Amino acid sequence: MAEEEKRIDREFIPSLREGVDVIRMIFFKEMRQHFAEKTPGQEAQFYGMLAGAVMNELFGTPNPAEKFTTFAAQNRARIDEELAAVADNFAKLRIPLTDALRIHYLCNYQEGIEGDEATVLARARELGVLIEERDVPLPKGFMQLVYRVGKAHGLIREQNSA
Repeated sequence: MAEEEKRIDREFIPSLREGVDVIRMIFFKEMRQHFAEKTPGQEAQFYGMLAGAVMNELFGTPNPAEKFTTFAAQNRARIDEELAAVADNFAKLRIPLTDALRIHYLCNYQEGIEGDEATVLARARELGVLIEERDVPLPKGFMQLVYRVGKAHGLIREQNSA
């Protein structure tokens, strides 16, 4: 039975990762719009690159492609400034971000992916993004949160059973 439970858990990991990606996508869209409103006059691509860099920094998943590493190096101060303001500027996303960060960590742990997740979570806590007193979500609860938030942001449509 324990073997079967492990298999089921591992089969569920891709769905959980998709849920994390939905939250990341919402965060990205919100940041991109915020940056465009905060500092108009830049090219649209700049806002997307900045939003991606901040999001990747928060999740500890920097994009290794040269285009993105160059952008991150050239805009380090701005990325750090925006990262420090995430908790204030995106307060309504703190719960989904907290859960997504924790589920991301748990998925990596379950799959044996080496990383610096403890440091990532500690940094998110220091930045005021991670809500420490919030319980670690169970998979079903996380997916329900993803559905509600994704639907509210127009990324997930209600499925009709035919």
